[in-house]
Amino acid sequence: MKLFQVRKGQFVFYKNELHKVYSVKPMFKKSVHLYRLKDMQQILTKASEINLYRPKHLDSFIFYGKRYTIDKDKLPEKGDYILIIKPAPDFLDHYSLNEIEKVDTVEDGNVVTTKDNGVKHSEYVVMVPGKAEGSQDIAYFDKSLVPETQLHADESPKYLQASETQLKPVVGDIYYDAKNEMKAMIVAMTEDEVIFGHGVRIHVSELLDEENYTLIYRIEEDL
Repeated sequence: MKLFQVRKGQFVFYKNELHKVYSVKPMFKKSVHLYRLKDMQQILTKASEINLYRPKHLDSFIFYGKRYTIDKDKLPEKGDYILIIKPAPDFLDHYSLNEIEKVDTVEDGNVVTTKDNGVKHSEYVVMVPGKAEGSQDIAYFDKSLVPETQLHADESPKYLQASETQLKPVVGDIYYDAKNEMKAMIVAMTEDEVIFGHGVRIHVSELLDEENYTLIYRIEEDL
C-alpha cells in the first residue's frame, strides 16, 4: 500500500525489508527517516519509495538481531517486550504508534514499562521471542527474493555487530533526555539496552528517536 501521508511509527517496507518510520521532515526532498528493524540501520527516503504495513497477530519479524512473533493473546510478564499498536496515552505517559517497550510490572493485564509508561491491555500486543508455529514472516516483503545466506545472517549476532556503524552507544556517552529535561550519561549496558544515570532504562533502538534523545557527547571521539 503506497503512502500519501506518512506518520511516525508506521511499519513500512523499503527495498524488500521491514523498516519503521522514526521521523518525518516535510521540508526536505527525502523527508522520511526510517530505521531497518533488523539492525537499526538508518535510511533517508520519500513516501513514494515505501509501502505501508500494519502488523497483526502471528506476524514474525527481526528486531535488533532477534526474531519475535506478535501474540495478541499472550499475557505479558516482567521482561517481555510489547508492541504498542493502539496508543492512547494518559497525560503523563509518553509513547506513540508501534513503540516497543519492555514490561516492568503487570496488573490485570495493564503494564508499566521500564520507561514508566502505563499501557492499557487494549493498546498493545506481546512480542514473543522466536518464530511461532503458524506465524507469517514479515521481515521481508518477498522472502523468495532473499538469498539463503542472508536469511541466516540476518538473525546472527555476528552480523548485527558488523552492521552497527551508526548506532553503537557505549558507557560514558551523554544524551539529552527531552522527557525528563536533563542531560544523562549511559552508566551501564546489557546486550540490547542502555541504562542512564538517572535510572531510565531503554532499548538501544530508542536512541534513534530525535524527539526524545539527542546525543551530546560521545566518549569514543576522545579516545
